[in-house]
Amino acid sequence: MVNEIESEPLRQRLLEGEDVLLVDIRTPAEMAQGVIPDALQVPMHLIPVRMNELPKDRDVVLYCRSGARSYQACSFMMQQGYDRVLNLRGGIIAWARHGYPIVDAS
Repeated sequence: MVNEIESEPLRQRLLEGEDVLLVDIRTPAEMAQGVIPDALQVPMHLIPVRMNELPKDRDVVLYCRSGARSYQACSFMMQQGYDRVLNLRGGIIAWARHGYPIVDAS
């Protein structure tokens, strides 16, 4: 069972300065359309080889376009021993629907 977080509580946690790592797992072409500020960009197919960049000692929130791929990626990471991964339910679509900031990918 993958833990999920809605856009509103995630936004609140970020505003309060909580130590949450956002990870955008979409393709570079999707990321070019905009990302959530301060998100680490790790395309889904690279997660197995870049997992060492993702800490096990803090909350890691994965997101994609709609939440489906990031759900799968969370499940995979949990199998690899990550117990603090969360899926952003509804992905960047839900985030944008709330009017929360999206910035150009750098």
